[in-house]
Amino acid sequence: MGRVVVVSNRVAVPRRGEPTAGGLAVALKDVLKSSGGLWFGWSGETRKEPTSRETRRIRSAGIDYATIDLNEQDHKGFYAGFSNATLWPLFHFRLGLMEYDRKHAEAYRRVNRDFAEALLPLLGPQDTIWIHDYQLIPLAAELRALGAKQRIGFFLHIPFPPFAVLSALPDCDKLLKDLLAYDLVGLQTRRDLAGLVNCFSEGLGLEVDAEGGVRGESGGHMRRTQLAAHPIGIDTRGFATLARKAAFTPETQRLVKSMGDRALIVGAERLDYTKGLPHRMRGVAALLANFPEHLNNVTYLQVAARSRNEVASYRDLKRELDSLAGRINGDYGTFDWTPVRYVARAMARDTLAGFYRAARVGLVTPLRDGMNLVAKEYVAAQDPEDPGVLILSQFAGAAETMDGALLVNPLDAQAMGETLDRALRMPLAERRDRWTRMMSGLEEQTAMRWAENFLTELEELPLSGEELIWAEPARN
Repeated sequence: MGRVVVVSNRVAVPRRGEPTAGGLAVALKDVLKSSGGLWFGWSGETRKEPTSRETRRIRSAGIDYATIDLNEQDHKGFYAGFSNATLWPLFHFRLGLMEYDRKHAEAYRRVNRDFAEALLPLLGPQDTIWIHDYQLIPLAAELRALGAKQRIGFFLHIPFPPFAVLSALPDCDKLLKDLLAYDLVGLQTRRDLAGLVNCFSEGLGLEVDAEGGVRGESGGHMRRTQLAAHPIGIDTRGFATLARKAAFTPETQRLVKSMGDRALIVGAERLDYTKGLPHRMRGVAALLANFPEHLNNVTYLQVAARSRNEVASYRDLKRELDSLAGRINGDYGTFDWTPVRYVARAMARDTLAGFYRAARVGLVTPLRDGMNLVAKEYVAAQDPEDPGVLILSQFAGAAETMDGALLVNPLDAQAMGETLDRALRMPLAERRDRWTRMMSGLEEQTAMRWAENFLTELEELPLSGEELIWAEPARN
């Protein structure tokens, strides 16, 4: 039995004084600890010299961590360029925001090759490799080209679009062929799985078999790749405990005191155009305009931590939110009531947990999201005796299983205002019933269960070397 080797763009190396890791990182660390595993990825540091294939190694709490630095230009093209200006908007169905530069695409390939060359010497023949997210889609193909025969799985944390969307990417067939180098490809939802199946069918002419596998050529070999939906969970009990304790922290007590008898609506996301934050503010404005009984009786707190300031669309989004918050407060606020409280910086996880518990409504309305763990954390944070109501976008992956949420289309501000009114008026018995149904699902599908299920499926697949069949050379 070999180790589990986790590979991600950034590595959650433990550092003294940093906030406690989220539930996903905790689950991965637990898996790694049980196998004496390795976590490999970028160090977060850039250098002017060419990317080094020499790794920095540390060991902490039974886990090995190995990181490499990247060349400044390579990282700019790989990360800010192809990963976040091309793939991120493409996979979130935002073609109008997608940018393509062939040099960035080349940097993306080059960095994945550098990752493979740095990782390969660290691998043992019995290791199981688990690669994460859109930045590293070609990594298995690069490892295979270097001779890697280990089981390799891939998990995509963001949505996967159908071919009608993916085909906007030049050479999108290369990205699809890269996925054929994996033994198992995991996605968040059945909808994402259907998108990938559609891409293989229309983009490569490959059909998925009855067991959920697809056969295709990768690196001169015919391979079979298993496709499956593996929805991510959270550390449900851990977050519930955190929220119970956080309810008594000075920060939460200050918030509750400042609210008086008003109901709190809370949202907390990274500042990103996929999260539907302007649409959310317009929904709150619709609530105040159409249901005046809520004037001076409700406050909306939006936490939106800044990110990717180097990308113009993110700077534009920040300006739009600043303007909307000011307009709503100017139109509806009074000398002793501010309807929108807008915080454009990160908050500690335990502080957010306390705020979730204090909120009558959790407003989670992305335009498109792979899963959205904020929705799950909001539910886990609630007081079972007096739980709040989750309003959730129908376009979030979490909507597939969280049947106790009130679903909305975030593009319809009037409908969002009506749903907010319904949530604020919802009787206790209905709130408890909806919360109980969702909490039961969260306790069943935890982050640890997600990791165990994925790795079990991967490790039960035949070793790649047992399945390889040389493809016959093409005949002219």
